Amino acid sequence: MSQSPHLLSMNESKKKSLPKEVEQLLRGVEKVVEESEFLEKLKLGRPLKVKLGVDPTSPDIHLGHTLGLTKLRQFQDFGHQAVLIIGDFTAMIGDPSGRSVTRPQLTHDQVMQHAATYRDQAMKILDPEKTIIRFNGEWFELMSFEDVIKLNSRVTLQQMLQREDFSLRLAKGHPIRAHEIQYPIMQGWDSVMIRADVELGGTDQLFNIMVGRNLQKEEGQPRQVGIFLPILEGTDGIQKMSKSLNNYIGVTEPPGEMFGKLMNISDSLMLRYYDLLLQESPPADTHPMVAKKELARRITARFHSQADAARALEEFERRFSARDLEAVSLPEFSLSEDSASDVVSIVCAAYARCFNINKSKSEVRRLLAQGSVRINGEKLSDPLAKPELPNGIVLRLDKTRAVRILRPS
Repeated sequence: MSQSPHLLSMNESKKKSLPKEVEQLLRGVEKVVEESEFLEKLKLGRPLKVKLGVDPTSPDIHLGHTLGLTKLRQFQDFGHQAVLIIGDFTAMIGDPSGRSVTRPQLTHDQVMQHAATYRDQAMKILDPEKTIIRFNGEWFELMSFEDVIKLNSRVTLQQMLQREDFSLRLAKGHPIRAHEIQYPIMQGWDSVMIRADVELGGTDQLFNIMVGRNLQKEEGQPRQVGIFLPILEGTDGIQKMSKSLNNYIGVTEPPGEMFGKLMNISDSLMLRYYDLLLQESPPADTHPMVAKKELARRITARFHSQADAARALEEFERRFSARDLEAVSLPEFSLSEDSASDVVSIVCAAYARCFNINKSKSEVRRLLAQGSVRINGEKLSDPLAKPELPNGIVLRLDKTRAVRILRPS
């Protein structure tokens, strides 16, 4: 059948715009499987069906999740169809990618409670009018046990155990539960069910997305292209951002809390966040503190508002730059009347109780040597000192954290 003149014209127009589209869609991408297939799909002259799967294993989406959501929004802006798969069934297993232990299992009711918040949070980035949301329970809850057996027969145990996370667990003698092996198969079957042209995922999703390509081929479908994004490190600058590791920044956290967490990251991690979250570099010759404030302001504004971000910056300036700590609300750290601990022990306890951070005594001694620890603005440098801490006095722990001493009456 010949193409209509209108469709031919649309295809030719699409081909002419490809270089700019390809450049934008592949910006910040770590790997494409396969890039030649991606270019051919873009030349088809129709919107591509672009899949991103999220498992609501917790109620919060954090900045790490936003890398995939932002890339999905870019596809939307170029006219492609975004399909957000909410894994109400896969979340009950939990993605084993990169995990050294089995995830705690969730009930379906827990997952669905989390899923409600995921939809709202994802729409802070995606265009709701152009997003199709599917739950993979739509097809998995209809499968008989016979269907599950047939689906499992598509993949060999040897293939599954080639996964780095599984092979490492085997080598260390750590258990691999049988249900975990189902996860890549289920994620791959999602791609078959929606006939995905493209699947987005972190670099740790390579195996799972390749399973989807193989299952599509067996079903006689064109294979999806895998577009792999970097993994965003958490606020510790070391491990993948994760709520379970308490190194995350949630997109619904209060503006002041979000701003403060961003101000507390290292200068090297700040450059990484500029690159991955803003897709740019800080202005040349900008002082790191100025650049970090701008990063925190822009990200806070993205998920709240410009006014919220401005207030968070003002609060931060007042709290730490203008040293007007008496005028702001601070976490309260309770001390008993007879407490006579040395300053190192007090600071360690304040970090743990007020900020859920486990600082070692050697780390606190370094903060003392740097002049970061202060009482009402006065530096403390002697780690053996047992300072007087009357009720209401401000103890500054570092550049971005301070507590108000509370002595129960």
